[in-house]
Amino acid sequence: IAAVVAAGIAGTAYAAMPMMHHQGMEHGNHAMTQDASMEMGEMVKVGDLELKGAWTRQTPPNAKVGGGYVTITNNGTTADRLVGGSAEFAGRVEVHEMSVTDGVMKMAELKDGLTIEPGQTVELKPGSFHLMFMSMKETPKEGETVAVTLTFANAGEAVVEMPVAAIGAGSPKGKTMDHSGH
Repeated sequence: IAAVVAAGIAGTAYAAMPMMHHQGMEHGNHAMTQDASMEMGEMVKVGDLELKGAWTRQTPPNAKVGGGYVTITNNGTTADRLVGGSAEFAGRVEVHEMSVTDGVMKMAELKDGLTIEPGQTVELKPGSFHLMFMSMKETPKEGETVAVTLTFANAGEAVVEMPVAAIGAGSPKGKTMDHSGH
């Protein structure tokens, strides 16, 4: 029921269910292929921010939305905000939050972005804060790596490489989530 409610909010059950979020796609003519033991994306620094562990999931054929995940640490003395981004395979990249209120799963764009306070680490992960790849132009494929540009209010832009895990993966190493209880 929660997924159906969220599907109405997000427009598709795949966008609403964290285990169905996004996967990688070709990035221009330089898609990288990795084997099943792929690791999360490399650490990237921009301004006072460190971005590490970036990854995404494969989407079903013809999916119009997908998701991405990354851990952001602010080593500076002032707050910064992740306000969005871009990717060649998507029309736009938004920052979203998923929550459950009274047993109902809800997902919403954070219009003002996600604040990362000084000294704070924020993990974008399934079922919580995450990136949403909107109006996807390509279907991401397991084993590829996709480039995503993240935009921060103060630090500016940073390109992260996101390995693509399997559909339903709960982590970049491809472990699927058990949803048999719902």
